[in-house]
Amino acid sequence: MKEKKILITGASIAGPTLAYWLNHYGFEVTLVERAPGLRLGGQNIDVKGPAQHVSRKMGIEEIIRSKNTTETGLRFVNVKNKTIAEFPKESALSMTQELEILRGDLVQILYDLTKDSVEYRFDEHITALTQTNEGVDVAFSSGEAERFDLVVSAEGIGSHTRKLVFENEAKFNYLGLYTAYLTVAKSDTDSDWARWCNTKGGIVFMIRPDNYGSARASITFTAEEDEYNDLSLEQQKAALIKRIKGCGWESERLIKEIDQAKDLYFDRVSQVKLPRWSEGRVAIVGDAAYCATPIAGKGTDLSMAGAYILAGELSCAKTYQDGFAAYERKMRPYVQSCQKLPPGIPKLVYPQSKIGVKILNSVVSLIASRPAKWLMGLFGGEKKAVKEEIYLADYGNEFAAELKNW
Repeated sequence: MKEKKILITGASIAGPTLAYWLNHYGFEVTLVERAPGLRLGGQNIDVKGPAQHVSRKMGIEEIIRSKNTTETGLRFVNVKNKTIAEFPKESALSMTQELEILRGDLVQILYDLTKDSVEYRFDEHITALTQTNEGVDVAFSSGEAERFDLVVSAEGIGSHTRKLVFENEAKFNYLGLYTAYLTVAKSDTDSDWARWCNTKGGIVFMIRPDNYGSARASITFTAEEDEYNDLSLEQQKAALIKRIKGCGWESERLIKEIDQAKDLYFDRVSQVKLPRWSEGRVAIVGDAAYCATPIAGKGTDLSMAGAYILAGELSCAKTYQDGFAAYERKMRPYVQSCQKLPPGIPKLVYPQSKIGVKILNSVVSLIASRPAKWLMGLFGGEKKAVKEEIYLADYGNEFAAELKNW
């Protein structure tokens, strides 16, 4: 393929992973990021399945392991902070994975791996682009303009570059939830276990340990799609505080933390669905193309696998059109499987009444009981994870990857 000069937008996970593999295959890569520096905030993410396999091929698996959040498992607690169910890391039912890392730590690892071979431009974003037979003419917010052979958006769910090219083709499947994340000071009630607490009003609190002496909190709750849309940071804080006030558990602690939070993230929980992931010389990867939401727990898998496959297909295709088509053909079935949620999820996990919360807690307690675990072990439930297939082909000589069940 003759096109070798590629622009990537977005320096989170998909962007630097794509930059690494494109550089590995001999492409000239420039990566622009709207923020003035790396966005190092965020919560726990799992590097498992295809993401773990890609990280191993990149030589960073052990670096990721060394940055483990120290989380040993998941505890469900009631509003009195009494443990009603416990799922250690080794349990198939635990959300804690072997490679549990803070999002910001993985972003830093990927940047450190690529900064010497990829040109990073921070505080920069695309304002306009024009496709020609010779390439893509890109105008930047700095006032500069440059021609690239190809452009790939690896931005988030609200991708500006995607809208410039695909206009309103992206459809958002709203799951009926808003979520907020923030870093909080460690408390005497915290440990190396993640704690999940349901309260009335369709609210789920989570507090998880990190490897920096603090803790990471999330608040997820049911709401109408536009109920908290287009709020300023102070308005977001006020809305969150109003929603959780008087809910019990550690809501008063979290209200104080929200009021002084410097890294608050607050947004709707929506999946992204598009009929195509390329238009001419422009393609999209990661959340901009196929966000599955944190509910699915597949964001890192999709970002790293998509970046790896896109770079690999471009490296061996005769034309960029063939490369883009092969990337979509191989990724789409996996994306569709990751975006499928079990019947009733997430609504069943967010009961509105005290009775509903009590029933849910009883079900979770039963699942965690010894007889239930024994039965699940008898039928292999403790050993089996959800099977999703994706083929990570060997595009170079690093080593071959077989078809695996993740």
